[in-house]
Amino acid sequence: MEQSPSPKPIELVFPVPKHPHLRCHVRLSILAKCATVYVTTSDLDMPSSQAPLGSFVYALPDRQENAISTALSTSVPNIDYATRLAKILARKFNQPVYVGCSINLAGVTVEEEMEGLREIVDKVVTAWAQTRQSRPVDGGQT
Repeated sequence: MEQSPSPKPIELVFPVPKHPHLRCHVRLSILAKCATVYVTTSDLDMPSSQAPLGSFVYALPDRQENAISTALSTSVPNIDYATRLAKILARKFNQPVYVGCSINLAGVTVEEEMEGLREIVDKVVTAWAQTRQSRPVDGGQT
């Protein structure tokens, strides 16, 4: 069953849990054989600017409910976050995923960081599922 590419990227913006001055920006592109996700944060108090690429990770699911990944580009502050997010999404989507992550979580506790990760995963998976339901697979043939 082949899935056609998403006509345009899905963009999500939401506050980082427990940090209302931080916004999380997610851009999801669903392609025929993979998905790409770019995640960054912005501070409401700072003027907007282009976010750096940060870490870029490729992950794909394997047959034992795990995912394997490799870093294509690394940035020390967020490589672990990008890898974790890529592996989770590869398992949830059951297809390869590219994740770009330039999240700045300076001053955020580990618990808040994990809560933010859950929020990102929930919103991305929900958007992905809605996109899959709204368009036919194989041109509507099953």
